[in-house]
Amino acid sequence: MMAHADWIIDLGPGAGHDGGRIVFEGTPADLVAARSTLTGEHLAAYVGA
Repeated sequence: MMAHADWIIDLGPGAGHDGGRIVFEGTPADLVAARSTLTGEHLAAYVGA
């Protein structure tokens, strides 16, 4: 679903008390290119980048 989204807002850097900050905001392609978050790394692997 994320690979087909128009815009992604990634919260983190972890869950619960360790999360809650915006760590990325942009298109799925930008997130894959940046690989700056755990979500970005997994999305890149999913799309084969």
